[in-house]
Amino acid sequence: MAAIPILSEVLAALPLPTVGIDMAERIVALNDAAADLLGDGAMGRHFITVLRQPALVEAVELCLADQTPRHARFVAGEVDTETTYDVSLRKIDGTDVLLLSFQDITQMAQAGQMRRDFVANVSHELRTPLTSLMGFIETLGGPARDDAAARDRFLGIMAGEAGRMNRLVGDLLSLSRVEAEERVRPTDRVNLTDVLQRTLRNLNPLAVENDVTLKPGFGDAPLMLLGDADQLLQVFTNLVENAIKYGGTGGSVDITSAVNPRDPALRGRAVRITVRDHGVGIDPIHLPRLTERFYRADSHRSRALGGTGLGLAIVKHILNRHRGRMKVTSQPGQGAAFTVILPLDQDAPEGPTHRLAP
Repeated sequence: MAAIPILSEVLAALPLPTVGIDMAERIVALNDAAADLLGDGAMGRHFITVLRQPALVEAVELCLADQTPRHARFVAGEVDTETTYDVSLRKIDGTDVLLLSFQDITQMAQAGQMRRDFVANVSHELRTPLTSLMGFIETLGGPARDDAAARDRFLGIMAGEAGRMNRLVGDLLSLSRVEAEERVRPTDRVNLTDVLQRTLRNLNPLAVENDVTLKPGFGDAPLMLLGDADQLLQVFTNLVENAIKYGGTGGSVDITSAVNPRDPALRGRAVRITVRDHGVGIDPIHLPRLTERFYRADSHRSRALGGTGLGLAIVKHILNRHRGRMKVTSQPGQGAAFTVILPLDQDAPEGPTHRLAP
């Protein structure tokens, strides 16, 4: 095996974790990246005691037997931090060594899973109102054909289900737009105070309807930043509307601001806008997942209030575009506080300030 020292030098120059296995099924060469992946002491051991995963073990055995190149999957790490590798297996001509190279495809695998989950969630969200509509249409065409009272009641329910589908499609289109623009930094000078005032004017009728008091605490001083005024209006409309709906009848929603010369989250001058309700709150177990698509802390209540499960995902992508952050704090029975952190750019170029239409 004079070629083994040369092989070790070649493997050391490769960036991917790479392992050499001889016909005796023992590991005879590996580079540092492979040693980090597989652990100390892999050299000289039977490959089964190191690789262990059935699909990869079977692929190695078949390659050693027929020398046909193959691919297999290998998963490393703990459940919460799994890394998925595509393993390429190929025998080196003129030697008795089979090479295994491990390419990290975790992001590709996660993206594929996210697409599958997204399609499944959209299908589920649309199936429920569609099934309801089809059932009522069938009933109105049959047993309730001549029942005026039942017809009016069913048409009201059908209108609600159609509205639910319309909101879902609207949020899906909005999510698609903000994702497409996420890497394009906004260039308009926007007064965030105007955005907040407009938000409260728009939502005041909803607050009155729900017997909720909106309490602004951000003053009249301009808060200038580079941003997209319409998208920022969407962010605060979503947060304040959620606070009104989930804060409980007879309560209040506080909207406050604080300017930090050097905010620890953004490491620069920033403003923090906090939207706080005083409702039932959110169990802390749900907080890390609130911005996931279709994730609901209380799915039954969310659907009953007309939520699509996409609002906070849209908020997250808009804030990413604005180089902002969002922090959520809550305890059951003590309400919830959503804090948006946005950079106040002192070096914003002079130019027209974008104002919202009245």
